[in-house]
Amino acid sequence: MSASERIPAAGVTAVTPDSSALVELLTHGELTVRGRIREASNAVLLCTVTLDGDTAECVYKPVKGERPLWDFPDGTLAQREVAAYLVSEATGWGLVPVTVLRDGPYGEGMVQQWIDADADADAGAGDGAGGDGALLALVDGEEAGEGWRPVAFAEVGGGRTALLVHADDERLRRLAVLDAVINNGDRKGGHLLPGGDGRLYGIDHGVSFHVEDKLRTLLWGWAGEPLTEEAVAVLGSLSGQLAEGGPLATRLAELITPAELAAVRDRVAVLLGTGTHPEPSGQWPSIPWPPV
Repeated sequence: MSASERIPAAGVTAVTPDSSALVELLTHGELTVRGRIREASNAVLLCTVTLDGDTAECVYKPVKGERPLWDFPDGTLAQREVAAYLVSEATGWGLVPVTVLRDGPYGEGMVQQWIDADADADAGAGDGAGGDGALLALVDGEEAGEGWRPVAFAEVGGGRTALLVHADDERLRRLAVLDAVINNGDRKGGHLLPGGDGRLYGIDHGVSFHVEDKLRTLLWGWAGEPLTEEAVAVLGSLSGQLAEGGPLATRLAELITPAELAAVRDRVAVLLGTGTHPEPSGQWPSIPWPPV
C-alpha cells in the first residue's frame, strides 16, 4: 500500500492512532467497503469503519481472499497479522498499525488501521543516494556511503549492477529486531510506511511465525552486529511476557500454533544469547522478491 493507492473516503475523522478507542472502533464498528487494492496478491479491501459517530479508514483482508501457500496452513494469514501487531505492541515500539481479527462483509478477516504514508519520505529504492527521508536506495560503486547500510548488489539493466542500501535509521533497526522475533518472510520496501507523524510502520505480516527459519528482509544492514542496549532490554521483557501463562503468550496462543509459539520463545532466547542481529541462514532466500 502507498499513498498513491489510496481511495479517498468522505467524512473520515481522525482517531488517536494508539488509543483504546481505535481498537474498539476497528473491532466493533460498521465496516463499509470503499474499494479494492488490486496490486495485492490476496484480497485487500479499503474500508471505512464507523462507531458512535467516529469514522476512520482501514484495511480489511478477509480470510476467504487469502491465496493458498505451500508452506503455510490455509486460512491463517489474518491471524498472523494480528499476532505481529501484538508482539509489536509488547515491545513498546508501536511498529505495526493497530490490527484486529473480526467478522466483516466477506467473513472473518484482519482489519488494520490505515496509514497515510508521508509523501516526502521515500520507502522505495531510488537512484543515487536517495533524497531526504529516503529509506532505501540504489547506489553506484561498492560503498554504501555515510548514513546508509549495504544489503546486496542488484541488476539494474544494461549489464549494470548497483548496491541496494537502506538508511542507517533507528526505526528500521527496531523493525529488523521485530522481524527476527516474528520470523517475517516478506519484509519488502513497499511494506515500509513512513507516517506523517515521523513514525515508521511495517505492514503485511501474513507470512510470519513459521517454525522454520523463513526470515527474508531488506534490512540486513546490521547483520552480525551487536544489538542495542534498548533492543536487549526489550527482548528481555518479551521473554517474560512469552513465558507460559504470560500476557503475550496467552493472546498469541489464540492465533498461532503451540509449536509456532515455542519457536517465538526460542528466537527471542537466541537473540538474547548471541546478543547480535541475525545473519542470513543460507538455507532460504534472504531477500524477498520483488524486493520493493
